[in-house]
Amino acid sequence: MGSKSLIFFALLSYSALAFAEENEGSSSGLVMNFYKDACPQAEDIIREQVKLLYKRHKNTAFSWLRNIFHDCAVESCDASLLLDSTRRMMSEKEMDRSFGLRNFRYLETIKEAVERECPGVVSCADILVLSARDGIVELGGPYIPLKTGRRDGRRSRAEMLEQYLPDHNESMSVVLERFRAIGINTPGVVALLGSHSVGRTHCVKLVHRLYPEVDPVFNPDHIPHMLKKCPDPIPDPKAVQYVRNDRGTPMVLDNNYYRNILDNKGLLLVDHQLATDKRTRPYVVKMAKSQDYFFKEFSRAIAILSENSPLTGTKGEIRKQCNVVNKLH
Repeated sequence: MGSKSLIFFALLSYSALAFAEENEGSSSGLVMNFYKDACPQAEDIIREQVKLLYKRHKNTAFSWLRNIFHDCAVESCDASLLLDSTRRMMSEKEMDRSFGLRNFRYLETIKEAVERECPGVVSCADILVLSARDGIVELGGPYIPLKTGRRDGRRSRAEMLEQYLPDHNESMSVVLERFRAIGINTPGVVALLGSHSVGRTHCVKLVHRLYPEVDPVFNPDHIPHMLKKCPDPIPDPKAVQYVRNDRGTPMVLDNNYYRNILDNKGLLLVDHQLATDKRTRPYVVKMAKSQDYFFKEFSRAIAILSENSPLTGTKGEIRKQCNVVNKLH
């Protein structure tokens, strides 16, 4: 009897361990293919809309990639970023940390397409995350399996942005600490900043390194181009003046970013610090040599970011429109 009891408890312990391993990472309440029963076409609709919109408006993919960072890094991945200002609430979109964010109307286009198939089922938070995932693929990046089941928040976190989102001029210690707080380690931070491989930097965010004197750390060969693109020491923030982050492959998410910053061509101060700080430089060098390594760490970091304190179950709501909360009944 004693030996049978020991075997039983051993099997029970093994089963519990196997279950825990199988469900590792599910503590967020999210699961793969959450809508398989309630709206089985949801992810296909989102993917097709992303492809269609990217074909018409190439810069949408940059926006979707930025959205996941600006929404999910601020306390919860709940589409609070998408809410418009009201008399009682300032929108996150209007804050300085959100400068340059745009194309929110295309998320609404995706939402409308999903609503036609499954009204009131798929959250804006999941659409925001999945559009980023599919936008990354359109940019030549990896396909990243991401869980779903998020619900939408009912309030903006505009007053919290500076607390959670590191600025491009902050020290590397601050940048690393902000990401560490949500579970992203140093190679993950280095990989996430590889998003600067695509898109552009507005002159407003760059001129302090060009005027009144050019930052001496810049590669001399890169300076004439930046001065041509940003000729004004005090640029009009509403003007479309910018420098492409990567002149070589500006529309491709790749590891060319790391080669650029090692060559002192990083536009933002955080890019320069990433290449020179002793904590991050080894990973920059490794990612510059291996795109596979960059993609592996990038995928892992995006997955962690996308699962940051989501609202699930009965928390929050499923918004009918992504820019406004549902009316209270």
